[in-house]
Amino acid sequence: MAVMCFGLISCRVGRWLAVISLVIPIYNEAHQIENAIEQISIVLEQINKDYEIILAEDGSTDGSSEIADKLATVNSRITHSHSTIRLGRGKALRVAFTEAKGDILLFMDVDLSTNLRHVSELIEKIHEGYDFAVGSKMILGSKVDRPLVREVVSKTYNWFVRRLFDVKLTDMQIGFKAFKRSRLIPLLKEVEANHWFWDTEVMIRAARKGYKIAEIPVEWRQGPDSKFNLVRDITSVGISLLRLRFILLFEKPRYMSLKE
Repeated sequence: MAVMCFGLISCRVGRWLAVISLVIPIYNEAHQIENAIEQISIVLEQINKDYEIILAEDGSTDGSSEIADKLATVNSRITHSHSTIRLGRGKALRVAFTEAKGDILLFMDVDLSTNLRHVSELIEKIHEGYDFAVGSKMILGSKVDRPLVREVVSKTYNWFVRRLFDVKLTDMQIGFKAFKRSRLIPLLKEVEANHWFWDTEVMIRAARKGYKIAEIPVEWRQGPDSKFNLVRDITSVGISLLRLRFILLFEKPRYMSLKE
């Protein structure tokens, strides 16, 4: 007998209920951590009771560490992964994912720029057999609210990545991704990027290995406190792209193309 599931709840008779680990990278986010955790907890409770939230707090100086400590103290589902020095967003995520207990690993930005109704869609794609599931601001059905200059830069960047690395993914940098643990953790040993380029390197390496990757359209709006600096970080990411292209020239991928 089938069981009907509504709203954010994802379930099936006989379905293996995976443990979910959600990682949130944090750097000087004191003003929005508690609100984000409250909203995220509501969503995860509806999807799967067996979950944890890891606050990957990366050497904050604005009181974020103290707030993360408090949240972890009052809620056993929350863990504070703290660094006394700035590791970089990518390295902080790598540390947190390695510490996570879940079978399905997710991360999202603390500003909740992606609508939380899409969380269940990511998890459902992993249940369907995909290795990775990622949001996309670039595919049909997505709704995006951000300044024109950021829109142009983002589309240009993703176009360049697709041409340079011959991958079909449309949105490398969105902070809204889910992974099958058994596929992500071994891959992290190869990823060298420690900051903004981490997302792109993970996705490129996964595609080259033939990982089965799903992209879903999302509703996304740029938060007012974005820490991505167009001049400084675009230059850094551009250098990282060229460096990775050089490195991969001498690496033979396990599979030659992305699985559809």
